[in-house]
Amino acid sequence: VTLGLPRLIEIVDARRMPSTPIMSIYLDKEHRESKKKATEVAREVISTTMEDITKAMYVDPELGEVVIQLDSTMMEDRGVTVKDLEEVLRLPNCTLRTKENHVYLKPKKIEPRKLLDKVSTHHVKGILGIRRVLVTEEKGEWVIRTDGSNMPKVLDVAGIDPTRTITNHIHEIAKTLGIEAARNVIIKEAMGVLEEQGLDVDIRHVMLVADIMTCTGEVRQIGRHGISGEKSSVLARAAFEITVPNIVEASIKGESDPLKGVTENVIVGQSIPIGTGLVDLYMSTPARGKSE
Repeated sequence: VTLGLPRLIEIVDARRMPSTPIMSIYLDKEHRESKKKATEVAREVISTTMEDITKAMYVDPELGEVVIQLDSTMMEDRGVTVKDLEEVLRLPNCTLRTKENHVYLKPKKIEPRKLLDKVSTHHVKGILGIRRVLVTEEKGEWVIRTDGSNMPKVLDVAGIDPTRTITNHIHEIAKTLGIEAARNVIIKEAMGVLEEQGLDVDIRHVMLVADIMTCTGEVRQIGRHGISGEKSSVLARAAFEITVPNIVEASIKGESDPLKGVTENVIVGQSIPIGTGLVDLYMSTPARGKSE
């Protein structure tokens, strides 16, 4: 799992895809107490292709067929039967026959070599994107940890607890469960990284960052292509990154700076319009010549 500074950068940059997407799948009351039942759910979750359950796959030049030699141990491990394969491998313009642990596919229109490439990556069962699963016991219940993430599809699997199942893929959470859930995941992930490094950062700082990132209803990055680049102040944008291009572009467009924020007032040497700096005092003096 990506940890430390690279993960923190990934979170505040709101990357479309985390470098190591992982899921923690919690199970319902019926499945969480038994390893056997948890393993059954894991079999439904892990993505299985033909490559995973075959010993060998080759083209028979004499008969012009693709021959698939099945791996019975792997098939048992993934919970796949020959009958399942007969259903899955019903490809157009192909005749299929099975004999013991062999499957024979004969194409009618395309070359057997092309069919071989197509069949090797053919999806058999499970959820696309979930490459590996690990069934572990945590706090007296069985939990499934995955390498890969696909939140919308996982929530449809029977036997899981959709109220606790979570992923570290922030955009997937936003798309599936909404922006409030994405905000909570940003806080949880960022605090997790900081605590893991032994840094004691008050959660309010992280909550403020998460609020700024999600206040518009979609997850935005804190960078020149996101929040910092959208500031109304020219000087604040220039102070953040790419100083000269920001000032040149603003001068070409004829932009003006209202000097309402902290950064821009520090740059021009004025008092910041916050707190006492927000108050202007005027003193009225009696007009001359008037008796008191």
